[in-house]
Amino acid sequence: MISDTQPRISLVIATFNGATRIGTTLHSLLTQSLSSELWEAVVVNNNSTDTTADVVREFASAHPEIAVVLTEESRQGLSYARNKGIEMAQGEIIAIIDDDEMASPQLLADYLQFFDTHPEAVAAGGRIVPLYANGRPEWMSRHTERPIAGTLDLGDRVIPFPEGKYFGGGNMALRRSAIEKYGTFNPALGRRGTTLLGGEEKELYARLHDAGEKVFYIPTAYIQHIIPESKLTRDYFERVCFRIGQSERIRTKVAGGYAGRLMSEVVKWVATIVLGTYHILTLHPARAKYLWIMRRQISRGLTTEPPQ
Repeated sequence: MISDTQPRISLVIATFNGATRIGTTLHSLLTQSLSSELWEAVVVNNNSTDTTADVVREFASAHPEIAVVLTEESRQGLSYARNKGIEMAQGEIIAIIDDDEMASPQLLADYLQFFDTHPEAVAAGGRIVPLYANGRPEWMSRHTERPIAGTLDLGDRVIPFPEGKYFGGGNMALRRSAIEKYGTFNPALGRRGTTLLGGEEKELYARLHDAGEKVFYIPTAYIQHIIPESKLTRDYFERVCFRIGQSERIRTKVAGGYAGRLMSEVVKWVATIVLGTYHILTLHPARAKYLWIMRRQISRGLTTEPPQ
């Protein structure tokens, strides 16, 4: 649909080979409470080799009441794709979710209302709720869940992000003015095809935080992150944790603070030993095992030079 009015908020969704996922995400937008002329969905196809583009076009054709913009980004990487979506977006507010999520009906309305009533805020992030097809596995604790599901839940009140917390790339929003002032996502970070790098949202948040800008958590602007069985294998868990470590290495080498990050890893190992012992004593040895796997793999990634 081509609207006569410019949307106030743009929802950017980057996708790579997302034909089996993107349809669910797009259909969740049909229940948005915000009037359709006030928002648009910008889908960025990042070199997909499946039928992702066809799925998006079919959805747009079937639902002309929603403004859906499909664009392409040939440079491989989630950060490149999100940046292309930001470039194409028309809204003064730019929200970002992923292609394996379902948006809550009030997601865009809550973000828009928040920015309208909080002129001091330059960015915000909402709750990320995991959705497991066959239930949460027994080995998973809240600590080992985050690498898999990117969970975020800071309670039921709107608050500034506390020290050590930051928005998730799967559910965040920024003013266009903040992007113009502080830049977009760092392409050296973030997933590239099947390579599980990350840290791009953490690095962007750090830029805003270090500049003294106000960034808030909004609990009602939530999404459900769909977690398939393929992401619950030990192999996937080891790979994603290793890449978290490599992402931290890249981020802190660029921004400074790598030595400090290594020191904090030592502290995290102490906490891992204590928490793992607790899980064993409370008869949850699998949780202790995966907690140790997570710490080992992150440490390996943190001390391994990533491929060029």
